[in-house]
Amino acid sequence: MGKRVVDVEERLPWYQALPLGLQHFLSMFGATVLVPMLMGFSPSVSVMCSGIGTALYLVATKGKIPSYLGPSFSFVGPVVIASATAGVAGVGSAIVGAGLVFVVCALVVRKTGTRWIDRLIPTVVMAEIIFVIGCGLATTAVSEALTVPEGETLWQALVVAGVAFFVVVLCTCFGKRVLNTIPVLVGAAVAYGLSCAFGMVDFTPVAEAAWIGLPEFTLPVVDVTAIVLVSPIAIIVVIEHIGHLFVIGEMTHRNYNPILWRSLLGDGLATTVAGLLGAPPATTFAENIGVLNVTRVYSTQVFWYAAVTAFIVGGFCPKLGALVGTIPDPVIGGVSIVIFGLIACNALKMLVEHAVDMTDSRNLIIFGGPAIAAIGMQSMGVSIPVGEYSVPGLAVAALLGIVLNLVLPGRSADAGAEKVPPVPRESYDDLARDFERAENGSNEKGQA
Repeated sequence: MGKRVVDVEERLPWYQALPLGLQHFLSMFGATVLVPMLMGFSPSVSVMCSGIGTALYLVATKGKIPSYLGPSFSFVGPVVIASATAGVAGVGSAIVGAGLVFVVCALVVRKTGTRWIDRLIPTVVMAEIIFVIGCGLATTAVSEALTVPEGETLWQALVVAGVAFFVVVLCTCFGKRVLNTIPVLVGAAVAYGLSCAFGMVDFTPVAEAAWIGLPEFTLPVVDVTAIVLVSPIAIIVVIEHIGHLFVIGEMTHRNYNPILWRSLLGDGLATTVAGLLGAPPATTFAENIGVLNVTRVYSTQVFWYAAVTAFIVGGFCPKLGALVGTIPDPVIGGVSIVIFGLIACNALKMLVEHAVDMTDSRNLIIFGGPAIAAIGMQSMGVSIPVGEYSVPGLAVAALLGIVLNLVLPGRSADAGAEKVPPVPRESYDDLARDFERAENGSNEKGQA
C-alpha cells in the first residue's frame, strides 16, 4: 500500500513531529545505554551526549541529512582494553583523538572529492557492507527478543516480542494516518503495556530516581597509550558512516557526495564532545535508518525533537531516564527485528535499482564471500586480533570487499563513476549548488 513520504526539508506541526522524534529516541535507546555499560561509562551521559551529538551533526550538515548519532559498538574492544590501564578519563582523551581523526578525514574528502570513494567502493561493495550492517544486527535483535530475566519464562518474552513485531508490521502495512507514521512507537507501547500486565516491569528504579538532577561527567586526561590504541578505530567507523549515508541517499533519492565531508565533520564534532564529557564515541545509527525506512518520514526536523528528548532525559531528568530504562529487552527486540531486516533489504534493493549483474561471478564473489565471513563473525561475537587491536566483522566485510574489487579481473560497471540513485539529476545539482552558495557567497561555481 502507498504511504505518504515526508521529505527532508518538509516541516510538520509539533504535535506530529514530537511522537516521530520519540520513536527515533526509543529505537536508539537500547544501544545508547548498552554501549556505555560495556565500556564502563555513565549511561545517562551517553544518552545526553547522543542528543548533543545529533544536534551538532544537524548543524554541521545544515539540516540536509536525516540521521541520529549515538555510541559506536566498533570501539568497545579497544576502549575496554585501554580502560584497564588508563581509566575512563584516559580513554576520554583517546575518544577526543578519534573525533579529530573524523575531522581530518572530513577535510581530506573536502579537498580531494569523492571520486576515489566511488572507485574504491562501487555499488556491489557498498551493498555488501550494508547487507552486513543489517544481518549483523540479527543476533542483537533476537537475543533481546528472547532475553528472559530471572523469575520470568521464555513464553512471556516470546509473546511480548511477537506482539511488538506484529503491531509494527500491521501499522506499517495497514495503518492509517498517525498509525502509519509511528509504527515503531505504537508497537513498543502496546508491547510495553503487555509486559506490564505480565509483571515484567520493575518500577522501583523510577520511584527512587530524582525528578531533576545532572549526570556525573568525567573530564579527559591525556593518555598517549590509550590514544594510540583507540583513535585509529575511527578510520573503520568512517567506512560504516559512508555506508549509512549512502543508504539514506538511496531512501531520500539524494546524492550526498557533495556534502559527505560535512557528514564526517558532524560525526567528528559529536565524538569530540563525547570524549570531553565522558561518553562513548559517536556514529550514525543503523537503528534510526531502519525507522526512516519504515515510516518514510525523512524530515530532519524530527531529529531535532529526538535530540532534545535525549538531552533532557539523559541530562536533567533521572526519573524519565529510569522510566525509559524499565522497557524490557523483548520489546526492543521485537521492533528491532523489523528495523534491522529492512536495512538488509536495502542492500538488495540497491543491487536491483543500480542493475548490478548478479549473474557475473565476479560480483557474486565480491558480495557473497565477505558478507558470509563478516556475518559469521558477528553472530559468533568474534573479531580478528591485530596486535593491540581487534578487527570486527563489519570492517572485515568492508576491507575484503574493497580488496577483491581491486584485485579481481575486470571491474564493476559503476567503478569510477558516481553512484547515484535512480532519480532526476537536477535534484543533485540543486543540493550541490545550495552548499556552493553557502560556502562561496553568491558566486556559483556551476553544476556539482
